[in-house]
Amino acid sequence: MPRPLSDLPKDAAVGLKGVFCDIDDTLTHEGRIVPEAFQALAELHARGLRVVPITGRPGGWVDHIARMWPVDGVVGENGGLWFFHREGRLHRRFLQEPAERRQNRQRLTALGARILAEVPGTALASDQPYRELDLAIDFCEDVPALGEQSIDRIVELFEGAGATCKVSSIHVNGWFGDFDKLTGCRRIVQELWDEDLDAERERYAFFGDSANDEPLFGYFPLSFGVANVEHFLARMEQHPSWVTPSEGGHGFAEGIAALSPS
Repeated sequence: MPRPLSDLPKDAAVGLKGVFCDIDDTLTHEGRIVPEAFQALAELHARGLRVVPITGRPGGWVDHIARMWPVDGVVGENGGLWFFHREGRLHRRFLQEPAERRQNRQRLTALGARILAEVPGTALASDQPYRELDLAIDFCEDVPALGEQSIDRIVELFEGAGATCKVSSIHVNGWFGDFDKLTGCRRIVQELWDEDLDAERERYAFFGDSANDEPLFGYFPLSFGVANVEHFLARMEQHPSWVTPSEGGHGFAEGIAALSPS
């Protein structure tokens, strides 16, 4: 089980190169960005640390965030794409070629129709039109919150169709292809800094909140769950090392403060 942030060693940030973080319910709280969390990103960037959000949100969001936020790049759609802004222009990278994305989109569209028909109360995520590789089924963001049984049924339908599937704090995301948030994380580090993340993972921290962050919780020794991660621990085999006192972006700001020079 995660240890409380108060137990974090004072020298935990020595040699730290950068911070990766989820967005929804990690930088946000009740659907809105927490000002002190955004300020923490800006302060990390100003300190010369690498800052990369790793999110399940769509390519359309990633485009905006990579351009406008104080970050080095953004991984989106649970690792399927990564965008970064360099020398005055946006660079877009995808794990799948256009033809494969088009073919998978047809399969996902049919699967989405089946899920909506079989699981009452679900809806396509409102950001679905901006997605390139995955299908997001909303179970609590813009629809009345559904119970665990409904979420489990959505997962069952995705997996029954041969799709990879992850549960976030607001959506169930599914896609065809072998990738996850860690895949995208490795790719962007290799491209931006010509670095093998496996050799450097102890020099990065990760913050997240839900089951789709599990690959990164298990990978980074310096991994943090904001307090609301407690709702998802039962769905996860790999847990964060540390947990913050507060939820969402408030907890993220606490964690960054704990990693900051005194």
